[in-house]
Amino acid sequence: MYARVASFEGRDPSLTDELIERVRERGPGAVPDARGFLGLFDRERGAALGITFFDSEEAIHGSEQAFEEMAQHFPAEMRGRRTSVETYEVTIQEGGEGANAARVSSLEGSPDRIDESVSKAREETFPKARELPGWKGVIGLADRNSGRLKLITLWESADALRTTEEQADRLRKQAAESGGQRVTGVDRYEVAVADRLSEVTV
Repeated sequence: MYARVASFEGRDPSLTDELIERVRERGPGAVPDARGFLGLFDRERGAALGITFFDSEEAIHGSEQAFEEMAQHFPAEMRGRRTSVETYEVTIQEGGEGANAARVSSLEGSPDRIDESVSKAREETFPKARELPGWKGVIGLADRNSGRLKLITLWESADALRTTEEQADRLRKQAAESGGQRVTGVDRYEVAVADRLSEVTV
């Protein structure tokens, strides 16, 4: 399974609710071959991540025209400026139902240690994370060429996300150290759309 991750910035925050409604109506769920979708929004920064899941990299490439056509339904001030589109392999997928908040950790390290890092996260980090209040699941994404990773932890509410910051920070550092990686960023979002995540398998 692979994920197309589109990043957006600079949209009008006052249009967030209308944008979310349009994404639910006309979003990537209608894109051919898409298996699932996760829409993450930061109302204050006017930023968003659109994560669409596919069976293969070829399916992602074949869907680019559909994404371009879909963008025509979203005025620029509403969707913001697309700053990047990246492709990742889905290395971890667990849960996601009922999530309303997400913490997205970005890491970098050696491409050769990705499998080792994923294995250690499964065995050492996630058993501890599942015990935190409000835990709803996790999605792990990896770029095997660059060694970049994204770890998306899902929570039942913004309050649950905030109250677990200290524990999550500690677990993140431990996971990065054990996998020989460094943390390059941590962002927090509202989970506005979570479509067919149960169909996303590793």
